[in-house]
Amino acid sequence: MKIAVVGVTGMVGQVMLQVLEERNINVSTLIPVASEKSVGTEIQFKGKSHKVVSVKQAIDMKPDIALFSAGGSVSLEFAPQFAAVGTTVIDNSSAFRMDVDKKLVIPEINASELSKDDKIIANPNCSTIQLVLALAPLHKKYRMKRVIISTYQSITGTGVKAVKQLENEYRGESGDMAYPYAIHRNAIPHCDVFEENGYTKEELKLIRETQKILDDRTIAVTATAVRIPVVGGHSESVNIEFENDFVEKDIRKLLSKTDGVVVQDNTDVNVYPMPLMAHGKDEVFVGRIRRDHSRANALNMWIVADNLRKGAATNAVQIADYLIKNDLV
Repeated sequence: MKIAVVGVTGMVGQVMLQVLEERNINVSTLIPVASEKSVGTEIQFKGKSHKVVSVKQAIDMKPDIALFSAGGSVSLEFAPQFAAVGTTVIDNSSAFRMDVDKKLVIPEINASELSKDDKIIANPNCSTIQLVLALAPLHKKYRMKRVIISTYQSITGTGVKAVKQLENEYRGESGDMAYPYAIHRNAIPHCDVFEENGYTKEELKLIRETQKILDDRTIAVTATAVRIPVVGGHSESVNIEFENDFVEKDIRKLLSKTDGVVVQDNTDVNVYPMPLMAHGKDEVFVGRIRRDHSRANALNMWIVADNLRKGAATNAVQIADYLIKNDLV
């Protein structure tokens, strides 16, 4: 199995290599791909050095699978070129997520919809993955009418520049700014760019991707996305209004049985999810599960996950693993 990682020198690309190795994916040939300035440099994978190649070189090598994490413009230009030579592309950018002809996949929810004809598969937004993994079983049983999401997102979702900004500010040093304001000791209600309707692109991704993955445009979804000075992962405060009533213990039981979800919910001993504890893990952690007494059939939850792993790299590698095991590449 020849697997290319496009954007291998970036934060998500590096985690993709780590997850491929941890999960012992059958990689007979690794093709590390990056921008021209990185071509010829070496990366380590399974104890061996591999030379970084250009995108065009990688296309000529005709990999079976290409994991993309190099930004939307790169994906739009080169993903179709990989697909044209028979490669199955799993793309981590937003380029194809809302394309009606492309599947938006969280393996635990809808991998069964994939076929050999799917040559470009979209990886959902990091915030969407952890949200929908927890929402899917609840929607199936109780039918969601409305979802209100407030996110508290790690700076790693922005990239290396943001991490350096926080480190500089922590030390009292000046440097390049990833954000329009200081992030140290701050919370910035601004993830991605603002659209004409007042929402940011990040907020609209949460709204539209949730409806697409659950295949239900009737669910009313609204979101506010906030960047905070945290490295370990994204957190989300979620309020859900259902069509049908529920019992809180049944919610906990259902989520506990959901593949990829871990319930951490015992306030008697201060057990609840936090990015500090989620860092480096692949699961989605759910806690603070409680009835919202201000509305009929309404529930509050707190959802946390490592945005570089399940929110990006792990989900993409899980898709690749599913394709390989089901002979779809």
